[in-house]
Amino acid sequence: MQQHHFADGLRRNEADQAAGVVEAVGEGVTHLKAGDRAAYASHPPGAYSTLRVMPAKCVVKLPDAISFETGAAMMLKGLTAQYLLRKTLPAEGLQPGDHVLFHAAAGGVGLIACQWAKALGLQLIGTAGTDEKCALAKAHGAAHVINYRTEDFLARVKEITGGKGVKVVYDSVGKDTFEKSLDCLRPFGLMASFGSASGVVPPVAIGILGPKGSLYLTRATLFTHIATREATQAMADDLFTMVTGCKIKIQIDQRYALKDVAQAHRDLEARKTTGCSVLIP
Repeated sequence: MQQHHFADGLRRNEADQAAGVVEAVGEGVTHLKAGDRAAYASHPPGAYSTLRVMPAKCVVKLPDAISFETGAAMMLKGLTAQYLLRKTLPAEGLQPGDHVLFHAAAGGVGLIACQWAKALGLQLIGTAGTDEKCALAKAHGAAHVINYRTEDFLARVKEITGGKGVKVVYDSVGKDTFEKSLDCLRPFGLMASFGSASGVVPPVAIGILGPKGSLYLTRATLFTHIATREATQAMADDLFTMVTGCKIKIQIDQRYALKDVAQAHRDLEARKTTGCSVLIP
């Protein structure tokens, strides 16, 4: 696969994403052919290249209506938002009007999730670390925003929900937000941890989930959800429909030449970025 753009393999995770053109396919591959526009989010890492060999099950055709740059920027984050909001659900499900809490709402996954949640009719409460990032999440569809550096997010969640709490917390921050997030949940609520930007969550005494409301806890990963080609394709189709239908706009706020990748890493580690970052070969 000849890669035209790639993004956020520079993220602190174990996989990456890119978009480009298929140059050749292996034996038995029927969903792709040479010359197809394609995109992926997948193991193994290695997107910092202009040409690479990929497992075919992880690569999907990219619709003509979606640019290479957008395709590169959206796969990992967009598929993550898809499995969270569409598949990682509380026991009672999610209905229009329900409140959910989404940490790091101005990040790449967060900005997609804000738009997707709005399209689903959900009341997304987004947290971020600056007023500017809060405004960005709000502009992308968050119903409420909380600056967790200047406000107690637990108190604000209780205020927003009339003391009831939220049905689900989606948390990629980890150690710094985990304990308070449990207290944001209503009975039978779901704590969905999918990242550890602030550090790994310490071991949890499972007994605390009972008195807090018979809570559910999961540590979700994208790669369980995209373990088969069929699952990957279905999730990608859902994402592509949202993007081509203008329900979701992929925000690319940083573009770097490949030679400047070290600066890209520094900016990410310093949490200076918003939305998506793209490397251009």
